[in-house]
Amino acid sequence: MTKKKKIEPLTGDTLLTKVKELEHLGKEEKAKECGYYTVTKNGIERVNMMKFLNALIDAEGIQLDGKQSNNGRGGRSASYRISVQSNGNLLIGSAYTKQMDLKPGDEFEISLGRKHIRLKQIDGDDFEDE
Repeated sequence: MTKKKKIEPLTGDTLLTKVKELEHLGKEEKAKECGYYTVTKNGIERVNMMKFLNALIDAEGIQLDGKQSNNGRGGRSASYRISVQSNGNLLIGSAYTKQMDLKPGDEFEISLGRKHIRLKQIDGDDFEDE
């Protein structure tokens, strides 16, 4: 068995890119290639799948444990449902505007259907809310 230099475990976008490059390998081989293994004192390599899978989840930005996001601000996740407020307004939250990369001042044309409201961004993109 040839001695292979252990690499630091990959994280973030680097990890995601490497996993995509290694799509032909099995999950344990991918984990090993991305640095998620240890070598015992007997020279046996042990793959740490839990650390690898947790790193993939983190790299994708998925929050499983309810911790606040990296920018220090918590909040609810987007449910893709809104309710009419007591004053009659519909509020589209920041989770949606961030996801769509909307900026203050972006304008929309509103058209009403029988059971829907259509927002058409002035620059041409269509978004619907039912």
